[in-house]
Order: sequence, then C-alpha cells, then structure tokens
Amino acid sequence: MCARLFTRRLRAAATAVRPPARKISNHNFEVNPIVPVFWREKEVINSEKYIIDTTNENMADGPKGNPQLARKMRKVFDEVGLVLLRGNREMGDNLEAMKLWAEFIFPSLSKYEAGANARKGIIPNVYEIGAPKEAWLHFHHEMAYVNESVNGIAFCCREAIEDPEDPLRGATFVSENFGATDDILATEFGQKLKNKGICYIRCLTNKERYSNMDGVYNHWQYSFMTDCPKEAERRAKAKGLEVSWGENGYMKTKCYISGFEYHPQSNRNLLYSAIADHSAWFDQWPTVMEKPYMKTFEGATEEERPLAITFGDDSEMTREELQTFVDVYENHGIPLAWQKGDIAAICNYRFAHGRLPFSLAEGEQRELGVILGQMYKRLGQKDDAW
Repeated sequence: MCARLFTRRLRAAATAVRPPARKISNHNFEVNPIVPVFWREKEVINSEKYIIDTTNENMADGPKGNPQLARKMRKVFDEVGLVLLRGNREMGDNLEAMKLWAEFIFPSLSKYEAGANARKGIIPNVYEIGAPKEAWLHFHHEMAYVNESVNGIAFCCREAIEDPEDPLRGATFVSENFGATDDILATEFGQKLKNKGICYIRCLTNKERYSNMDGVYNHWQYSFMTDCPKEAERRAKAKGLEVSWGENGYMKTKCYISGFEYHPQSNRNLLYSAIADHSAWFDQWPTVMEKPYMKTFEGATEEERPLAITFGDDSEMTREELQTFVDVYENHGIPLAWQKGDIAAICNYRFAHGRLPFSLAEGEQRELGVILGQMYKRLGQKDDAW
C-alpha cells in the first residue's frame, strides 16, 4: 500500500512492501521531558506589521459594515500570513460578529471532522479549544496528520486573563514557518524527514465504554462525528487513514504522508509536521499523562497514550530528533497575549501555533472560539520547490 511520501521519487516506489512493525515512540521522558518554551524573547516580526488597532472601528456589522477595515485586514493577512484585530473589547460579547470577520479571511469554513481534540461546537463552525489548561500544546499545524488539512485557523477571544504582572499567562504562540523550515532543512533530521516522510499513529476510544473523559484524549465518535463504526471508518479512509480495530471498539489509524507541504503562494515546501502528534503531547495532560507511551501500534491498548509518530519508513525518531522538532519552531516563536475582543487569523502554512499551560485565579476566565479555514487536499512536497 502506498506510503504517501509525496515526492516523485518516492511515488515510484510507493508499492514497495513496508517493513514489519517495530517498537515505536516508546521514549520515557519522565526524568528528562522535552519542555517547550515557545518564545526565545526575540522579535521575529514587528507587531505593527500584523496588529490592527480597531478601538474606534465599527465591527458589529461585520466586514460589510466596514469595508475599509476589511480591506486592511485582507492586505495584512496576505502579506504576513497573520493578522490580529485588537482594541474593540465589545466584540468579545458578540461571537457571531467575530465569526463574520474570520469568515472574511476564511470564507469556506470547515467542520472539525477527523480532528484529534475532543472539541465541541459553540455556534456552527466555532469550536472550543478542546484541551485542558494544565497541558502544554506543542507548536503544530492544524490537522497536519490527515491528507485533508485546512488553510488557516482563527481565534476569537471572548474572555482573556490580561494579567499585567504576567502578560503571557494564557497567551497563544505562533511560529514563523519560513524560518523554521530553513532551520530544519539545515539539520540531518530535516533531511531524513524530507526523504522518509512521517507516519502519524492515532488511537481513539469508544465513548460507550466511558462515562467521562478521565484518562481519555478523544473518542472516535467525537473525532469523526458519527456513532456508526462503519461510517467512522469510511470517513477515516476518506482522510487517507489506514484503519484497524482493537478490543472494545478501540479505533486505530495510521497516516503516511510528507513532513512538508507545498505552499503555492511562495512556491516552496514548508515544514508541516511537529512533535505535537507524539506521545509527549500528553506529558502535562491530566490523567492521560499517567499512561505509558505507546509501544506498538498493532498491540496498542486503551492503557497507553493514544498518539505516536515515526518516520515514513516506520523507523523511530530519536529523542534528539524530537528535540530538534521543538527547537526549530521555538526559534521563530511569537507571543499573542490575548485581550478580550481580539480576532486573530493565522495561515496554517506560514505559521504553526501552540501554547503553554496556564492557571486561572478566582474570577478569571480565558475563552477562545476556534474557527477552521477552508479544507484542502494535501499535496505534500514538490521536488523542485526547496
């Protein structure tokens, strides 16, 4: 079966038999975990290039009510790949209007079908973050682990912490991906990723066996938006996933794909994979962090963490290589310290995103609505676009 490494040279060998299953992603990081910091305290892009002050702007009627602001928003997004509308705090109480501004950048919003996190809708096509505040979320590109990804993601800030003593508490971070791509291609690991591709391994529980989400990442019913196993498998295969089933309706999937993605606007391949789909994703995830790393896909059980990654030839990544995955993104990290009413649109090619764990004092809230851009079928990497 095709390993989907998405280069002409590898396509020619796509029918080759893959090696037998090996021990995968079984690093024990409890003593020496890979701890993300996200920002190296350096200016990657001047904030004036992507923040638009909307303090005195009419935004309640959406882009149609303020076409001048809409044109400026579009111009900044096209030039930078990131735009943040800030200053109109009343927008935090008007999620429908915030969605209109996100739709102006991403007019064909996608459903979160085959997504990893257990996200629930707030209003149609606007989702909760779907991750506990105690967990760090490594830099990642949205839905890179399937062959249909999204071109962007938007965040609508309904409530923010806004702590003057710790302004980055609850912040989201983005990573400028041209720089991250250059950095990883300069490493031996990056060249291996370029030549071998990546395999995403994901196992999802059956919600019928659980009364709550303790120790659970996500149920396949939530990920594939159906209670029917046959329909879930059909939808998974439509996303390029190989599917098998374990005991008690435990759904196991694999996706062989490029670790890079061709970006037509810049005519170059950009890094499009991260440690976020490794078992280390759960190192600070309450109850899930107590489970051991996945040992083998074929024997994976509900007692193990549900995510793992390997190279596309099924060989394991070393801890040093996984650290490189983190470093190249963090070298180009940018903090977005949320304020109520903020609307951020982020190109999924040109930026990765993530966040640190955060705490909430009594009376504090942090609430972001997530909006996914247009879905597209991944091309992978092009041989002549490096």
